[in-house]
Amino acid sequence: MPDKLERYRSKRDAARTPEPVPPEPPAPGDGDAFVIQEHHARSLHWDLRLERDGVLVSWAVPKGLPADPRTNHLAVHTEDHPMEYLTFHGEIPQGEYGGGTMTVWDTGTYETEKWSDREVKVVLRGTRASGRFVLFRTRGKNWMIHRMDEAVRDPFPTLDPMLPTERARPPRDAAAYAFEFAWGGRRLLVPVDGGRTDAAREHPWLRALAASFGSRSAVLDGEVATLGGAEILVLYDLLYDDGHALLDRPYAERRAALEALEVSGSRWQVAPSWPGEAGPVRQAAREQGLPGVVAKRLDSPYEAGPSTSWLFIPS
Repeated sequence: MPDKLERYRSKRDAARTPEPVPPEPPAPGDGDAFVIQEHHARSLHWDLRLERDGVLVSWAVPKGLPADPRTNHLAVHTEDHPMEYLTFHGEIPQGEYGGGTMTVWDTGTYETEKWSDREVKVVLRGTRASGRFVLFRTRGKNWMIHRMDEAVRDPFPTLDPMLPTERARPPRDAAAYAFEFAWGGRRLLVPVDGGRTDAAREHPWLRALAASFGSRSAVLDGEVATLGGAEILVLYDLLYDDGHALLDRPYAERRAALEALEVSGSRWQVAPSWPGEAGPVRQAAREQGLPGVVAKRLDSPYEAGPSTSWLFIPS
């Protein structure tokens, strides 16, 4: 019988990596375990591994399992892994094959509906990953993975940003609003899915922000402003979070959800917000040379285009 782990061993040095490197060929088995590992290597991806005949048959899935049957994801067939990899997590040294941080994203059992050289159809039963999926080969080591069940998340919103209406004075009922600086930057919606964002095409430095979300999907609202001579993404709203659209939620709830993400980095930050503090915030904006403040009704939903629920008050 051929050694199914020969290719796996050829890529690894047991003296240089903490990964399990069994010296002997695997024993046959008929188990039904699976594991999905989040792998922050040269590029973020998720490794899907299915127990089969004593090894873990593996695919690297750059965007993770699809949440919607209308969207298929690439799945790259890789070498079989040893059964010890079901629980492996840790830091693979840089310079070694697959160097980077690996964590167990989910584990469980699966049921096989079909298994051939070109198509694998399974039902996953995990904590975070569940449902019917089919992997099908397209060309060489490249496969696609398709969800066969109904979508497990809301569709991403496609909309224009919400824009403030200009007013000369702050609203009289200031307690009904949160007051924020107007940064004078360029508005930007940042969709994050599978650890990636289309916004990185124009702003490559946003790749690290998207990768920090892992498998969590989101749509962030903010603007790119120049602060201290560098471009910074200033965030102030959250339109979508972890599979759920937030457009109908009041601003105060969306804002709390944004702050709960604890998004902070050298080139992105959550903008400060002060409920009810019209005068002091406007004065601070004037002193810092900012164009003004934006008053946002705490109970307002997110509306594409100009809205009277958001008010721009010049400093």
